Order: sequence, then C-alpha cells, then structure tokens
Amino acid sequence: MDIENEEVNDEEMKEDVQNNENDDNSKVEKIPRKVYLPGQPLAPDEELVCDPSAYIMLHEYNTGSPCLSFDIIKDCFGNKREDYPLTAHIVAGTQADRPNNNSVIVTKLSNMHKIQDEESDSDSDEDDEEDAALKPKMESILIKHHGSVNRIRVTQNGDVVLCGVWSEQGKVTLLDLKPQLVSLEDPIEAAARRKTGGRVGEPIRPLFVFTGHQSEGYGIAWCPTQPGVLATGDCRRNIHVWKPADNGASWSVDQRPLVGHSASVEDLCWSPNEPYVLASCSVDKTIRIWDTREAPTKACKLTVEAHTSDVNVISWNEKEPLIASGGDDGFLHIWDLRNFQTGSAVASLKHHSAPITTVEWQPCESSVLAAGGEDDQISLWDLAVERDDTDTDTEIKDLPPQLMFIHQGQTEVKELHWHPQQLGVIISTANSGFNVFRTISV
Repeated sequence: MDIENEEVNDEEMKEDVQNNENDDNSKVEKIPRKVYLPGQPLAPDEELVCDPSAYIMLHEYNTGSPCLSFDIIKDCFGNKREDYPLTAHIVAGTQADRPNNNSVIVTKLSNMHKIQDEESDSDSDEDDEEDAALKPKMESILIKHHGSVNRIRVTQNGDVVLCGVWSEQGKVTLLDLKPQLVSLEDPIEAAARRKTGGRVGEPIRPLFVFTGHQSEGYGIAWCPTQPGVLATGDCRRNIHVWKPADNGASWSVDQRPLVGHSASVEDLCWSPNEPYVLASCSVDKTIRIWDTREAPTKACKLTVEAHTSDVNVISWNEKEPLIASGGDDGFLHIWDLRNFQTGSAVASLKHHSAPITTVEWQPCESSVLAAGGEDDQISLWDLAVERDDTDTDTEIKDLPPQLMFIHQGQTEVKELHWHPQQLGVIISTANSGFNVFRTISV
C-alpha cells in the first residue's frame, strides 16, 4: 500500500474508534460490586474502591508540605448547616523539611458540593462548564513560622481569633488570625495573593510567645468556659496554665507546672462545663483530672491507668460526663467520670490495627464519635447501637456493633475534627493531605 497516496478522514477514524470501543464495552461482563467487611482478605484480583453512594460529600485538598495538625475556625454563617455548597475556614501548621520553610496556613475551603447522584456521559461544553462550577475552591494565606508545627488550636475571644501554635523549637506562640480571615474575603487581596502563592508580604507579629517549657510538646487546649485561658503540656511531663491579662494583650503563665505525670503529656482537654477542670493523657499510660485552682502539687484529683501503652489522645463529650481515649494499643476506651475512680472503662472499642492518633466526639450527637490511626483508617462509632441477636451473618457478628463506617484513602491519618456548625461534616488531615467528607451514616 502506498502510504503517500492514502487519504484518511480524521472524523471517520474517530467514529470508527468510538464504535469499536462501544462494541468492546458491550461485550465486557459487568462484575457486581460487593461490600467490603473489615478483616476480610482480598483475592489477588480484588481491590478496594470508594463507593460514592456511601458519601453525601467528599473532597480532597493538598497543601504541599504536610499539615499534621489543624483546627476549624468558627464562622458567622450559622449553626447546623446542611445547605450546599458549604464553606469552611481552617488553620493548619506545616511540617516542612527545613525549619525556615514552615508556615501557619489560614485557609478558606468553599464551593463544596454534594456528590452528584448521576455523572453526565456527555462531553459538551455545557457539561464542562458545569463541572468547573462544581469544583471546590481553596484559598490560603501563609504566615511564616520557624520550625515545624506540632499542634495548633484556635478559639474566639471577642473580636480576636486566637491561635495557639506548638513549635518543635520548644515554644508556644499566640497569633490573632482575624486580619487573615478578613483578607480571605477581600477579592482584591485575593488576586494579589495568587501572584505570591498566598504568602503575605509583612511578617506577622505574635501576640505572645512562651519559652518556659524548655522542650517541645503536643498538648494544647483552650478553655471553652474561660475566654483566653490556655493549657499546654510538653514532652518533659510538665503542664502550664495560661491566664489572659486584664488588657487582653498579654498572658500570665504559671511557671510552676502541674505535678503528676511521669512522662510526656500527649493531649489536653478542658471540661465543657466546669471552668477549672482539665484532663490530660500521657506516655505514662494514664489519664489525669486536674483542678487548676489548686496548688500545682495538689491539683491532680483523679488518675486512671487507661491503656496498656502510650495514651495519645483524649476527647471530652460536650453533653455527657464521658471521656474517650485512644492509645498505641489501638484501643478506644470510654470513661464515665461518675465512676472514673474504679479504673474500669464503660466501653472498649477495637477495630484499628495500629496506634490511635486522633479521636473526637460528635458535637450534636452525644453517642457518636470518630477516630483515626496509623492504619490509614478513620472509624465512625455510635455507642447507642446494640447487637442484633437475630442476625445470623457470621462476618457481621464478628464486627463491633457500634462500628458504623470506615473511611479510607489517606496515608497516616493524624487529626480529625467534626465541623461544629455543619451537620455530620468531618475534616481530616494526613501525610497525604486533607479530606472533607460527610457519610450517609451520620
């Protein structure tokens, strides 16, 4: 065949290829999907895939350098929101390869739509425009921070959005994020940020810096009932309580640490109702309850051996006298403060096969909590669920009846938070980036 004299019509070729593909697809036998149950071994030709029908919303974001700690900033758009698209504001801290490459990132996540019930098969320009309109948006402002951010927490104190930043350099810095939040809503400034990659031109002056810990740490918690009161814990087992000065521009930090733990303090949380009651957990395997009005040597009021190894995280239920804890042993334990001294958990939940790195109660449903771990999973639990004795399915009977949902797809999950104003929405961070999702189970 003389190729030089061969004339091929491009449109006819495309049509032939499309017809061949359609013919091939019609011959392919559709393999039915089945639900994966935890612990079930996969066959060599099987793989886990996400089922979109299990989610109301699911979005992924990436910030470049890993952000292994973050917090959600409350907004003025109302509570118990379910009207989509959703908007959320978060603050996160990076863990970059060099100390000078780190940042505190104030981020606006917007245009977060529900998962569409049906995907369009058309390639028309109108469908392309519709897909573009449905894409989520991420706008960020970067604040330079020296050293990796171990943990970051935010609270509102009047007009000030207070942010506490635990640095690997052994210091805790307080920032006011209100200017950055205002800037995120300014379209002119947004255009300028796109040219600089989000980094602000002027250095941000901190409100306060505390260097008295003398080592790095992870425990940090704002008191929900006393505006501006903060507790921080370090790897040398010390806990310090901060109190704001009358002018609101400075803090007084008691140099005498709370005495009790014998190893690194991993997490802190205040009682949602009692202004001076603080809970802590530690590598020494204990959870302790403190009365911060007392002298540091007498402040520890209750202690329980909570896990067989390091206790990594705790969460205080906002509606019930319950504390959830997660440890290196992969267990979630639930503690009732009304019988805390007995040393017995009211519930022990086991699903994760690696250390638990994050746990948090759902703010609206007192029986629901979520946890994540180094096994790349986030689990959702409902303690109100009881086992159905009539269920004869052996595989299901082997699962904890309280386990509602397993979210996967992230590598080394580090933190999760329920959005306090959006029903059922969880934001989680891992080495692989952020997920924002809501499942059909909550």
